[in-house]
Amino acid sequence: MPDVDSTKESKEYCLDIPARNTPFFLKGSNSLDWGMQNRLARVFNPASGKTVMLAIDHGYFQGPTSGLERIDVRIVPLLPFADALMLTRGILRTTIPASFGKGIVIRASGGPSILKELSNEQIAVDPEDAVRLNVAAMAVQVFIGGEFETQSVHNMTRLVDLGNRYGIPVLGVTAVGKDMTRDARYFRLACRICAELGAHFVKTYYIEEGFETVTASCPVPIVMAGGKKLPEIEALEMAYKAIQEGAAGVDMGRNIFQSDAPAAMIQAVRKVVHERFKPKEAFEFYQSLKSDKK
Repeated sequence: MPDVDSTKESKEYCLDIPARNTPFFLKGSNSLDWGMQNRLARVFNPASGKTVMLAIDHGYFQGPTSGLERIDVRIVPLLPFADALMLTRGILRTTIPASFGKGIVIRASGGPSILKELSNEQIAVDPEDAVRLNVAAMAVQVFIGGEFETQSVHNMTRLVDLGNRYGIPVLGVTAVGKDMTRDARYFRLACRICAELGAHFVKTYYIEEGFETVTASCPVPIVMAGGKKLPEIEALEMAYKAIQEGAAGVDMGRNIFQSDAPAAMIQAVRKVVHERFKPKEAFEFYQSLKSDKK
């Protein structure tokens, strides 16, 4: 039993200090539940407000992509340098150490392979399984302008409803087919639709003209997709421009794991995203790390 008689009179009420209510650091996320915000803080670094996500989910529709043939060999050594990891539940369960304590963004849509119409996706993960896996977010592909546009949007809205129920944020990924125009007008449309219908953050591609209008018109954080493999200096330049023009981070895959020196590249990307290194500085940093490995 507690010793009630010896309880001292409480005095530390700090009457001269107003009650603190710190706003959440991410754009458009201040009204989310505590659990949602906590999960987003596992994806985005609270100190910088940015993220370096490592995307390794390519195999869900195109099989063992170059650089991802052996994830245990090529990717696991990179985990200390990633703020978050975007992948499928199959790879998470079979290959990623449970000691990885940062954000897991699980690919939650899928269905067709590269041999079929890619926009014909369905929800591929039950949110209860996402809870079991303790993920930080669920990612769903949205094909604005695609053949199965409405179906893919419905996939996202269904996941948003379930995510709100379980406290798991949803990442809307804007998919661009080979026949779609990649310009600011299209990406403003696609990103805004995702945000309007409930996505908590959006992944989209960088464009040279008007990217700042895409980030400005989207009320939730935008993460830049890495896209096709570029020379290292060009990938760093793209990441730098995206951050300068309003992106809340990058989600890079091939530009990291297909690099000549993946560990050096992801660390150079971190310098750009979190420390605002100029591309030339980051490339010099990459080269120094790469030469040290030889």
